[in-house]
Parts: sequence; structure tokens; C-alpha cells
Amino acid sequence: MSDGARTDLAVVTGAAGFIGSHLCEALVQRGFEVVGVDCFTDYYDPAIKRRNLRGLLAGPRFRLLEHDLSSADLAALPDAPRWVFHQAAQAGVRASWGREFESYTRHNVLATQRLLERYRGTAVERVVVASSSSVYGDAERLPTSETDLPRPFSPYGVTKLAAEHLALLYARNFGVPAVALRYFTVYGPRQRPDMGFHRFITALLQGRPITLYGDGEQTRDFTYVDDAVAANLAAAERGVQGRAYNIGGGSRVSVNHVLAELARIAGISPIVEHGPAQPGDPRDTGADIARARTDLAWSPTVPLAEGLARQVAWQKEGA
Repeated sequence: MSDGARTDLAVVTGAAGFIGSHLCEALVQRGFEVVGVDCFTDYYDPAIKRRNLRGLLAGPRFRLLEHDLSSADLAALPDAPRWVFHQAAQAGVRASWGREFESYTRHNVLATQRLLERYRGTAVERVVVASSSSVYGDAERLPTSETDLPRPFSPYGVTKLAAEHLALLYARNFGVPAVALRYFTVYGPRQRPDMGFHRFITALLQGRPITLYGDGEQTRDFTYVDDAVAANLAAAERGVQGRAYNIGGGSRVSVNHVLAELARIAGISPIVEHGPAQPGDPRDTGADIARARTDLAWSPTVPLAEGLARQVAWQKEGA
């Protein structure tokens, strides 16, 4: 933080989303002025995103710009923020095939390039770009490190890798102080309704069958949202320009394990219906976070059982 001579300013794209809204709140709590940018796409109900911002909009330190980064005049964005966090993206692995691919190239690739151009040559101290474990696809080894070859297994993964490459090449060629964070399956309150944990908990609480794609033995490295936010702040403060960082929760378990834990927390036995494994879904993910520990002094703090209990409580409140 700077001294009292001025208030630090941050820009957060995708501010109304799951991670973005939590990040905006954390920055405001640190005393930042925050300009949030969101275009409220209809991938899921925009009213949910607007609810995510209610508390922020009620305070004096947050301002919202409703802009589509792929087409809007980005001169409206602040000229000299201290930090820029690029969380905006077209999400979803399974929806990225076929005719929908155009929206992924527009919102994940073109929007990133235009934002990087906007802050190229400015005094911004750090641009933190949200990437994804989807860039690894079916990784050759677990846990996977940043030096392992990315091999995306879905069109979504391809566009996230392209966005990440853009950020890092702008760092190398033009000195844009960019870093990328490869998130591993983030969960917690405000998780998107299309994501696994949200769907599982909703079905469990309503007594409906849970649709589980595949045999449930596929594994993921689950990361609680507060840990993802902490990683963003650490990357802004200490990230090495031009580097990518794995951000994993250290909770690599099977989906079946998650269902059993949710049943224990909720005190409800799940009804599970199996469907076929979905195109683009890797069998396993697992993060080697040694680089983040070394460079960012970051490591996850919220264990899976605690994080799941928090998400169940949040969904019960909204039921």
C-alpha cells in the first residue's frame, strides 16, 4: 500500500463473477478504490452477478463500468491504476464446442489482447491474468508444474492458454508487468450455478438426483475461493513479470469423495445418476505449487471439508 498521499486504485474485470466479486471485496477491505468491469453475459443469469455486487455498490470505494472488453472503447478505463486483475472470461469447458466457440475467442482471447493494449506503456505496477488448469488438459504427470507442456483438452482450454500467452508475450516484448494464475477448480460461496459443487449441493438439498458424469473416480485439485483471492493479491505484490503460477488448493480427491463429504455435511444421502464422461473433461488434475510458494509466499489455507461446509451453508441461506 502507498502512504496517505493518495488512495490506491485497482481495476478488476469480471468483477460481478464468482472470483471477481470476492476479489473486489478484498481490495476494498484493504483500502483500495476499485473500478469493476463486467458485461453481464447470459452464460448464466445476470441477476445472480448483480446480487454479487450489492454490498460493493452500497459503499463509496467501488464503481462499476458495464463494458464488453472485446468491443467497448477501453479509454473509459482508468489511466493509472496500481493493479489490474483480469478475471473476465467466457467460462465452461463443455459449452466451448461447436457454434459457441466464437464467444470464447471473443471474450477470452480478443478481450485479453485489447486490455493488454490498453495498459501497454502505462505506469500500472501489475496485471494479473486469470488462467486455468485447463491449459494442461490430460497432463502427463501429477502433480503438474508450470514447466510441463500445456496440452489443452477442450476449446475453452485452448482460449485460456492463448490469453495467457498473450499476457506473457506482452510482458516480454513491451514490458507489461503481467503474470498469469492457473486456477485449479475453484469453489465456495457464489460459485457459478453450472459448476459441479453448486449443482451437487442444490440437488442434495432439494432431494433430487445428482447427475455425475463418468464413474466419479476422476480427481481434481480443489481450491477454495478465499485462497484464490489471496493468490491474486500475492501475485500483484510479488509476482515475477512474465511468469505463470499454479494455484491449487492441495485437496486433490475424487468426485466420489466430494459427494461423500457433502452427504456427511448436509446429513442427506445423495441419489446419484451416472452419465457418460464429457468431451474435454480431463481425468485428473493436480497442482505443483512450489513456484507460488517461492515467488509469492502463497499456499492454500482452507481445507476441503471446511470449504465445502461454507459452500453448503451459503447455498442453504439462498435456498
